[in-house]
Amino acid sequence: MNYSEQEGKQYHIQVGKGDVGKYVILPGDPKRCAKIAEYFDEAKLIADSREYVTYTGYLDGVKVSVTSTGIGGPSAAIAMEELVMSGADTFIRIGTCGGMQTDVQSGDVVIASGAIRMEGTSREYAPIEFPAVADVGIVHALIEAAKKLEQRYHVGIVQCKDSFYGQHSPEIKPVSYELLNKWEAWKRLGCLASEMESAALFVVASSLGVRIGSCFLVMANQEREKAGLDNPVVHDTDMAIRMAVEAIRSLIREEQECSASGNE
Repeated sequence: MNYSEQEGKQYHIQVGKGDVGKYVILPGDPKRCAKIAEYFDEAKLIADSREYVTYTGYLDGVKVSVTSTGIGGPSAAIAMEELVMSGADTFIRIGTCGGMQTDVQSGDVVIASGAIRMEGTSREYAPIEFPAVADVGIVHALIEAAKKLEQRYHVGIVQCKDSFYGQHSPEIKPVSYELLNKWEAWKRLGCLASEMESAALFVVASSLGVRIGSCFLVMANQEREKAGLDNPVVHDTDMAIRMAVEAIRSLIREEQECSASGNE
């Protein structure tokens, strides 16, 4: 059953088959979509519905898209489900995060290889024992993009939560004992950063049989602040965007080379 008022369009994101490319960049903020689309050739606004803004254009002659997801796992999962139904199968989530290890500094980029499922959405897709992991090929493409762009980066586990203020003012929450103790555990386990979407997206991608990776600008690091270390707040996500674009170019080349060798 399709609840959309327009036939052939997905209910929430208002796109359909042919509207998007197989490669899609997923920012949270709808206002970032136009900025990301500037890196595409012949970019056009396809849909603007709720928190979901979609542009489609081309990279190296291949159709690609950008769709915003809003904040958190539930809306991100909806975007991925409906984009897959519209023909997409390869995703890169870009956004911001807060560092958790003191060597993760403002302005760095974190590439997530996996995510802690301290959120609710992924539980409706897989048992909690199932890991939330990124596609290895996309992780590698993001690493190579960071090296090419000479961007300082980190690769590893991120923590995903549903409550922004559960992280930033846990001591006043009724469940402070759990929030504070688990935060300390994640730090001791080497978790690099905290954000809100990767765990849900990684598990949804596994359930749908599609590829996903994530990279994030480190806005700041509350652990560096606590330690009295330099901790400016950085807002410019352009480098994370450029890494995602470069990674998609790499994935496109890889697919074209595989296709060419298969036809020989």
